[in-house]
Amino acid sequence: MNASATGTVPVASVSGTLALIGDVIVPTLAKGPIIRRRRVVGIAERHDLVGRAVRRMQRLHQHYGDGPLLMRIPARKQAVLLAAADVRRVLDESPEPFAADSSEKRAALSHFNPDTVLISRGEDRIDRRRFNEAVLDTGCPMHRLAERFRTVVEEEAGAVLARARRGNTLDWEVFGDAWFCVVRRVVLGDAARDDRAFTRLHERLRAYANLAFMQPIRHELRDRFLARLNQYLDDPEPESLAAIMARTPTTPRTAPDHQPPHWMFAADPAGMTTFRTLALLAAHPEHEERARAEAAGDDPTLPFLRRCVLESLRLWPTTPMLLRQSRSDTQWDTGVLPADTGILIYAPFFHRDDRHLPFAHRFAPEVWEPGGAAEAWPFVPFSAGPVRCPGEDLVLLLTSSMLAALLRGGRYREQQPTRIAASTRMPSTLDNYTLRFSVDTAARHAA
Repeated sequence: MNASATGTVPVASVSGTLALIGDVIVPTLAKGPIIRRRRVVGIAERHDLVGRAVRRMQRLHQHYGDGPLLMRIPARKQAVLLAAADVRRVLDESPEPFAADSSEKRAALSHFNPDTVLISRGEDRIDRRRFNEAVLDTGCPMHRLAERFRTVVEEEAGAVLARARRGNTLDWEVFGDAWFCVVRRVVLGDAARDDRAFTRLHERLRAYANLAFMQPIRHELRDRFLARLNQYLDDPEPESLAAIMARTPTTPRTAPDHQPPHWMFAADPAGMTTFRTLALLAAHPEHEERARAEAAGDDPTLPFLRRCVLESLRLWPTTPMLLRQSRSDTQWDTGVLPADTGILIYAPFFHRDDRHLPFAHRFAPEVWEPGGAAEAWPFVPFSAGPVRCPGEDLVLLLTSSMLAALLRGGRYREQQPTRIAASTRMPSTLDNYTLRFSVDTAARHAA
């Protein structure tokens, strides 16, 4: 479709805008953008809400063609991307002219870490990005503390298996508790292992953040959370990220204590993804055996298990909406996108577009191999471009290490009723909160 007479990119009809809001935006926000609402995640799975959203995006693309599509929203300039090339452009050209600190993102994250790099601009962003990359060893598959972190994972995986053996069942409550023990130990040290109250405080702030503009910031609660965090940071334990923070140069711009809350926020979906990946492996014996062989091997980078984690994130992206905001007018083939326009990238549309991807709805870790489809198509589990998640390598280290430890400790099968089967298409949502596995620890040494 050609640009309109005003020279702007195409504008959706009122009915098209309402359909996009109703099928894509509302269900995504209802699940909880900052912390998941468990009941809504279950509803999304049962009613195929993400699948419905992907089909809506496909119809919009068929009707309007490539190029950004402006939504018809009063007093708000908002566009949605419909073409793979446009996703690459926007992410490659972030944060200028496509700023990562969109209005919605700033409103949400200000509830618990207003000075995080993700919603910073200019020199503040440059300085905080430098600090994050230095502490997280961005670009290094094996963090400098990888040996220590793998030991932490092994210990907590052992605790998971010990609890699972009692009832021959592994569920989210057992796994999730152990996962956050890992997170607290990695970020803050062993003294924080059992500080579940700290995590609950963080979760309360994230629950308020789900409503962004519609909730006042609980300054007293946020100050209490940051004070508790700083108790750990002021006396950092060796072999923790807190210890590395203490040795990493800062400036008056850095706001070091506002960076770990975002790492811990990101660790929540990483745990969800690990549990879902276990379900994928349990349902795909060929891939499971390959993963077991790797877990028993001597390559600590666990490349196949990392690809399995990435593939789980393709199937069920934990950041389904990537948001940007244009700082200036930008020229597109179909017209001009005005300055100060919000830009929505709906990841499931690009991850599950079966018009272009023959493997869209199946478990296909091979797409993440060098030269695979992931290099040519915008799969964005950790975003992309200059503002790509600086913690990607650390997340993949922890998730793959946890999977390897669990695989060495037993065999897992999803309990009835099963949702995952190699012979059927993967569901559009997988409710990790209700996943339950039967555990055979007698087979733990089987390759």
